[in-house]
Amino acid sequence: MHYGTAPGPAGSSFDGAAARRLRDGLRLTPEDVAYGMRAAYGMETDARTVAAWEAGAATPDERQLAALAGALWCSVSDLLGRPATLREYRMARGVPRSDVALRIGMDPAAYARIEDTGVWTGNARQAEALAGMLRLPVPALIEFTGRGAELAAVLRKAATTRWQAHVTPVCALVPLPRAAVEEGLRTLHTGYQSTTAASLGWGQPASAGSRDAGRTYLEEVVQHFWRAVGA
Repeated sequence: MHYGTAPGPAGSSFDGAAARRLRDGLRLTPEDVAYGMRAAYGMETDARTVAAWEAGAATPDERQLAALAGALWCSVSDLLGRPATLREYRMARGVPRSDVALRIGMDPAAYARIEDTGVWTGNARQAEALAGMLRLPVPALIEFTGRGAELAAVLRKAATTRWQAHVTPVCALVPLPRAAVEEGLRTLHTGYQSTTAASLGWGQPASAGSRDAGRTYLEEVVQHFWRAVGA
């Protein structure tokens, strides 16, 4: 899965079908939901907007999403699919930006820029605090904190050369037990070698097919590593 930023409303993971199911389960009409959002949360909206969210023709912004969840007697996470952005993980936890910034020791404006631009400007301690607060999976943490490209470069070396030499560099980037990293790199190296060898005839030089297979494997090396370590 790819993680990144999602400029705009609630992000790509808003689940309109889930909103519809929850509304139907409560035996409410779109008019009822819109009224609940206005009356309880002061959120001006109408039935057509609610219907558009459910149909996937539009998505609510963060404040609208919180009000919608309240009107449907559910949590924000119930209205989101699998989060793919830092903003969506925060929204799924129901935490305001200002609270995240306070907890990780970052200026609120600086944290807001990170969500909006996808450029991590914090330090390692702040990254660890962010992961704990938002319960980020390790792959998401690595990408959100700008270490994805560096990890990919090390993993490509591990796949194509002696993998044992790259255990420590990977451990420095990835918060996983050393044993898990070792097993992941061993699996990665074996997978790459098997992929290229499968395209070769006995005693034959590397063919275009083997080079293409190897190139494709290395382009997806981070995904192969996450699968190998079960992340």
